[in-house]
Amino acid sequence: MRKIIYIFIFVLSIKNCMVAQQLPQYTNYILNDFVLNPALSGIGDDFEVKSNNRYQWVGIPGAPRTYVLSGDGPQQNKNMGYGGYVYSDVTGPTSRIGFDLSYAYHVKLTEKLKLSLGLSGGLQQFSVDGTQITLHDQNDPALGTGFQSVFVPDIGFGALFYSDKFYVGLSIPQIYQAQLKFFDYTSSTISTLSTHYFVTGGYKYDVSDNIRLEPSFLLNYVSPVPVQVDIGFRAIYKKMVWLGASFRSGDAFSIMAGYTYQDYLLIAYSYDIPISTIAKFGIDSQEIMFGLKFKNKPKVR
Repeated sequence: MRKIIYIFIFVLSIKNCMVAQQLPQYTNYILNDFVLNPALSGIGDDFEVKSNNRYQWVGIPGAPRTYVLSGDGPQQNKNMGYGGYVYSDVTGPTSRIGFDLSYAYHVKLTEKLKLSLGLSGGLQQFSVDGTQITLHDQNDPALGTGFQSVFVPDIGFGALFYSDKFYVGLSIPQIYQAQLKFFDYTSSTISTLSTHYFVTGGYKYDVSDNIRLEPSFLLNYVSPVPVQVDIGFRAIYKKMVWLGASFRSGDAFSIMAGYTYQDYLLIAYSYDIPISTIAKFGIDSQEIMFGLKFKNKPKVR
């Protein structure tokens, strides 16, 4: 049975390098949506560093593993924010590592409503490790037996309408669909970066001085895959402890929990219960996040 899963993971990893969704998914996206949308650069008053670690389909060799380290903050007394992150996303014999830097400009539209526009740019390395692949024909040059990689630029754009109570954002990573040409002997390839479209939104509702409710959503589209919908909900007690749940269409239900210590140390955990075909194999996915906040003086915006 697990051999079937190995084959599935291999096919998935190769397909993702060619077409369809290439960017990793996060259950805890609401805690670090900066990595999805450069318009969130410096949206807070402080500089923040966060590490997100996702372990998908735990217990299966070659299953997806994603690691992200990000940091962003505002430029004091100016309506600008800066940020960046590095990441590693490994699935079977394929991997993607890289970095992105971002810039955002925040405009005050009304007393409560603001608009942020952001740009991001970076470099990615896509790789295929042929030593992890056993071919029926060992002389077949289709994948080779060595390590093949290609470097490509990454360009993204984002916009965000927000206030103290709600936000709605649009981001478009991988606008430039660079070719992923792994082998020198080919003159062309159908493998390219796929442009993604993310729409996010959320609302903060204070039930009392101690309890806040935060519903949120994420729409993810990349051709030719149908739109994926992620709907989440958190209940926060004294801005310190929270519990939540989410549903990701065609993929999983998730339960989440987190703790913030004195508004500068964050720890969060999520557990995914799959509902897709992979669920029959009795596997799950987990995600853990750590964050640090470095206080700045109040900024003028």
